[in-house]
Amino acid sequence: MLDCELDAFITRNLSEDIGPGDVTTDAIVPRSLNGKAMIKAKSKLCLSGLDLVARVFDVLAPRTVQVRLLSNDGTVVESGTIVGEVSGSFATLLKGERLALNLLMRLSGIATMTHAAQSALSPGKTRVLDTRKTTPGLRWLEKRAVKHGGGTNHRHHLGDGVLIKDNHIAAAGGSCGEAIRLAKAHAHHLLKIECEIQRVDQIDEAIAAGAHMLLLDNMDDATLQAAIAKVAGRAQTEASGNMTIERLSRIKGFGLDFVSMGALTHSAPAADLSMKIAIAP
Repeated sequence: MLDCELDAFITRNLSEDIGPGDVTTDAIVPRSLNGKAMIKAKSKLCLSGLDLVARVFDVLAPRTVQVRLLSNDGTVVESGTIVGEVSGSFATLLKGERLALNLLMRLSGIATMTHAAQSALSPGKTRVLDTRKTTPGLRWLEKRAVKHGGGTNHRHHLGDGVLIKDNHIAAAGGSCGEAIRLAKAHAHHLLKIECEIQRVDQIDEAIAAGAHMLLLDNMDDATLQAAIAKVAGRAQTEASGNMTIERLSRIKGFGLDFVSMGALTHSAPAADLSMKIAIAP
């Protein structure tokens, strides 16, 4: 996301939150009153989106608010940690706090869940991947949050790589090999082709056709182990479907290259942070 696109995104969301004006603040808070806010983690969490706090206030009221970040994105902090200080016009702090916190809480929630997932897979080679199951308009920020949590980004968009799924295979007459051959002919500029595998007996056909990675979808633990043994290192492997933090701890020794979790971006709970504003002396 370019800087101008990020500023436009923030402007739209400030407009959504403030509407025609903050009538309560405008009625009560003197323009000359200054404030200072502390941004505090209220539980153990992994940070993402700290830089957006400063960006929100800079777009809202340029050069009138000072933001001091006391931690970094990607850092795991304990409950009670002050991660940032914001000072300036009391009215401006009130008008910008909700968007700043919403972004920080949402993105830190994703980073926190990703950190838990990758930790559950450690030690070992298996990396946790995100998916395209993101909030419309927030994909870039949510995938960045996955990286802050120690995860790995999969495709950002459909043009990023070939991922042949069950619907594509059905459209190719039910043959994963034919689907792979069609994809290779059309997208020969892409270096990697991934194909979804739902049955162990599809593996040899997919590899013979030139698949570089196999998406082992919705397999139970025993079938997943059998599939990995069948692949025998001839292609990279990714498991998906019904993946939870608890299950990751069970399968981390299976020898997978990747595990993808849509839950990282579609179901991560918001991290618990607060922004308490006080009148500045």
